[in-house]
Amino acid sequence: MDEMYMKEALREAEAALAEGEVPIGAVVVCKGRIIGRGHNMTERLHDPTAHAEMIALTAATEAMGGKYLQDCTLYVTVEPCPMCAAALCWAQTGRIVYGAPDPKRGYSLYSPSLLHPRTEAVGGVLAERCGELVKSFFKEKR
Repeated sequence: MDEMYMKEALREAEAALAEGEVPIGAVVVCKGRIIGRGHNMTERLHDPTAHAEMIALTAATEAMGGKYLQDCTLYVTVEPCPMCAAALCWAQTGRIVYGAPDPKRGYSLYSPSLLHPRTEAVGGVLAERCGELVKSFFKEKR
């Protein structure tokens, strides 16, 4: 199941790439249904907080009609940054599944305790594919 939903997050990352954004995508799943989608929109919206996770989180809480996502899983192609991890904590997200680790800006570098104590975090799902998308994006920028 994790790979199936990570492929949906990768579709979002590809949409970001097509828009010239850093190719990171996310989906929120609750009870087998995608209730939120997002990809990076920082350039388009001129907003440094418009990360894939934040966009998907907003869509999911709207779909749920509340701010808590205890029964939901966020799938994101790259390990969340500290800002996104903290937002996911406030939403009490039940589970976070990410693809590639982020050795420079991932939340785990700073503090794994940024996540809610009951949140389960799993990394490495389709990691190579997720990581390659970002690596090739930055290679072309240089």
